[in-house]
Amino acid sequence: MKHLFEKMKPKEDKFFCLLHQMAEIIIAVSDQIIDCVKVSNHDDAIRFYKSIKDLEHEADKIQNEIFEELNNTFITPFDREDINDLSATMDDIVDLITSCSKRIMLYNPKSIPDSAVTLARLVREAAGYLLEAVKELASFKKRPERIKTLCAKIEEAEKKADDVYEHFLINLFENGKDAVEIIKLKDILHELERASDAAQSVGKRIKTVIIKFA
Repeated sequence: MKHLFEKMKPKEDKFFCLLHQMAEIIIAVSDQIIDCVKVSNHDDAIRFYKSIKDLEHEADKIQNEIFEELNNTFITPFDREDINDLSATMDDIVDLITSCSKRIMLYNPKSIPDSAVTLARLVREAAGYLLEAVKELASFKKRPERIKTLCAKIEEAEKKADDVYEHFLINLFENGKDAVEIIKLKDILHELERASDAAQSVGKRIKTVIIKFA
């Protein structure tokens, strides 16, 4: 009976804490990918990949912990499906950034264009807004407008990232001479663009939570 009561006790702080930890990891990998796309030698690419991969493992642990908490908690701060979708999509951002760093390490491109740095910085910009939005979740019923504003900023960053990626592709296919390098660069930057899309998806999921409790 005591165990049953423990499961029924609200664990709002636990979920918000775990989501905050996940957001902090997104910040960390976003910072590192900016430096990773600037690498000029393979050894540095390997080093950044290993560091980002370690952070990905930490994100996976948090995702698993959230899943376990959802299975063992009757009362959650908002719908358990929304919590699961939110954390899973946040984890996707980390996975995609890791995938980008892995491709840089494996492909060892001759050079990485400035547009990759711009894309990485936009992913970091979105990550900053995401972190602030997650911080606000603990009091989302009191200040929903603040979260909506932050989600709108995430969307703005994603639109900028789309523009950067489209212009990169146009330039790549018009001026690229080495077919192998074209494939490498397209694949590397595509992962960054997908990370930006995933950040936008997180913002949409957060807005869904706000709308449900409006």
